[in-house]
Amino acid sequence: MKASATTRDSPMTALRLANAPPVNDLRAIAARIRGTTIEVSHRGEAPHIASSLSTVDVLTAIYWGVLRFDPKQPLDPLRDRFIFSKGHAAAALYSALAHRGAISWNVLATFNQNGSTLLEHPGPYSAPGVELATGSLGHGLSVGLGLAEAAHIQGTGNRVFVLVGDGECNEGSVWEAALIAPARKLENLCVIVDYNKWQATDRSQDVTALEPLVQKWSVFGWHAQELDGHDIDALQKALSAVGTRGDGRPTAIVAHTVKGRGVSFMEDDNNWHYKICDEKSLDEAFKELGLS
Repeated sequence: MKASATTRDSPMTALRLANAPPVNDLRAIAARIRGTTIEVSHRGEAPHIASSLSTVDVLTAIYWGVLRFDPKQPLDPLRDRFIFSKGHAAAALYSALAHRGAISWNVLATFNQNGSTLLEHPGPYSAPGVELATGSLGHGLSVGLGLAEAAHIQGTGNRVFVLVGDGECNEGSVWEAALIAPARKLENLCVIVDYNKWQATDRSQDVTALEPLVQKWSVFGWHAQELDGHDIDALQKALSAVGTRGDGRPTAIVAHTVKGRGVSFMEDDNNWHYKICDEKSLDEAFKELGLS
């Protein structure tokens, strides 16, 4: 966790979008989440910006219109669960939760600073809406499976959504969970693969043979589909159908995304997996997003 003398010894100035007037258009909300994600990453000297940006439209789709989640009652036992298994992209999750009203702007401004609860990888219950400590890849779907089975046994109707990265699908535990969920008929479980085609050091397909990815989920017994992971309307339609088909199959959504989506000089450039945004790049990103 980084902490410069500036952030440690003096109050942080307000985040740019903290007092922005409300908007209802989901694309505008996604642009704001992207801007906030880049800003808090810059302030906290945290990498993984491009990995965060590819998830934003999924986050927007799920938190605005799909997930049964009340920011004022984040531990409601009847809430849907959303597990952000791709924990290194936490800046996007925290930013979405701030725009959703679950995290205060003052708390968000402390991201990745000494003493903050908002770590570069999420800790358990570090903020309302954070259901699991993630970042050690491969565990989110297994935990989500357990939560979905508990809800299935109890008959509470909770749905469980798990976002995983495509590089995370290298982990054997992902596929163990993928085998068990259909056997348990966990129709209330949904996995979303953020398929941005990159992982830390190479193209995902060149590290492990992911393709044909949709068919793999399908032959494991999931209701599998692929779609544009930046089409918020299509995402909401697919996510809203989870638990409604009556066939007992869990849902797998392979969401084709672009790493660094929304900022031209970050898009599909894997150098931004680890690069930290400077002030000039931050200003340029805000201009491209229509936020300045």
